[in-house]
Amino acid sequence: MCTVSCVPRNPDDGGSFVQDLQISTMFTHHQKIVVVDSAMPNGDSQRRRIVSYVGGIDLCDGRYDTPFHSLFRTLDTAHHDDFHQPNFTGASIQKEMEEARCYLDPLMAGAAFGFPETPEDAAKAGLVSGKDNIIDRSIQDAYINAIRRAKNFIYIENQYFLGSSFSWSADDIKPEDINALHLIPKELSLKIVSKIEAGERFTVYVVVPMWPEGIPESASVQAILDWQRRTMDMMYKDVIQALRAKGLEEDPRNYLTFFCLGNREVKKSGEYEPSEKPEPDSDYIRAQEARRFMIYVHAKMMIVDDEYIIIGSANINQRSMDGARDSEIAMGGYQPYHLTTRQPARGQIHGFRLGLWYEHLGMLDDTFLKPENEDCIRKVNQIADKYWDLYSSETLERDLPGHLLRYPIGISSEGNVTELPGMEFFPDTKARVLGAKSDYIPPILTT
Repeated sequence: MCTVSCVPRNPDDGGSFVQDLQISTMFTHHQKIVVVDSAMPNGDSQRRRIVSYVGGIDLCDGRYDTPFHSLFRTLDTAHHDDFHQPNFTGASIQKEMEEARCYLDPLMAGAAFGFPETPEDAAKAGLVSGKDNIIDRSIQDAYINAIRRAKNFIYIENQYFLGSSFSWSADDIKPEDINALHLIPKELSLKIVSKIEAGERFTVYVVVPMWPEGIPESASVQAILDWQRRTMDMMYKDVIQALRAKGLEEDPRNYLTFFCLGNREVKKSGEYEPSEKPEPDSDYIRAQEARRFMIYVHAKMMIVDDEYIIIGSANINQRSMDGARDSEIAMGGYQPYHLTTRQPARGQIHGFRLGLWYEHLGMLDDTFLKPENEDCIRKVNQIADKYWDLYSSETLERDLPGHLLRYPIGISSEGNVTELPGMEFFPDTKARVLGAKSDYIPPILTT
């Protein structure tokens, strides 16, 4: 039997009319979970177990991809009739067009047990909310606790990266009006600061999409990019101030560095060509002629010291981390015999990270074994800088050798996030890399 239900996001009893309207119309159930019965690992035919799959992947068109993230070469095979291109005006998932479509989504499986069986038990566990109560902020708390426990490095992949607006520069905004108050970006920068003050190495790697899904020059996407820029700006200023306090003149990207993913392919003889083409002189046709597009990062994942991982549906924005906006689910995992104690962790989480890095960089290197070391972060930054130059160049001689690209921003001596020279707009678009503040979209919709 198969049942499909649409469940609205209901407000708590006792909220104001405006609060109830916001919750029921602006926010959603955002969890992604599949629970199935499965055979026992010991082969016992008399018993079954419950297995749950939790991650960031949506069960809809355009989410399936291969580790190669091909833009054009699977349009008549693996991705036939599975086009999803919401980033250009005039694109459609109904028409057979050449598409630049890629998703990156890790998926984690584990046994599900220990959940409350009665409403009373659920209430005791804090899973039932009442008037003016935060519904559940445990995912944000898990991120914060993991960041505070971190010893050496943190690696993040997330669809969004914005928050800690209480610490943004108040140049043309009132930070108190933004209400993107979750602590994760500030906790990350303060972790780096504490390590600099202690004379210890610590690095944070963050992978995000070039821009959030949607028309990149639209007001909503530009507003989100503006919040993202303000978040990065705040973090880099923290890092640079800490370096200067220690008398160090170092590149802040040796401590905190941002990336995006993209692909670019040369045209092969005999390649499949759909019959329909984008409109002339459109961003869509320019991207196709340049044979490039971003790989859309849809993951929601953080790895700490190769010993702990958080993975689930929650983005690093206020919608996901607030606790009273979108509802989310996540899991944290570690292996007790593979912890960073006397030696680096070398369990499955370590292997998973190296697998991701191999997929993104197209290579492995001994320096990748210790991401906190300056040799490692310099190597990764150097490769990502090279790949961005190849991705954004006017000519294309061969396939892009890897997918990890420098996020196209610069950092001034004061920590201000700036444009790279000649890179005001993302390639093939009229969309500003640094975004633009919206004067009419309420922040609650874009944070």
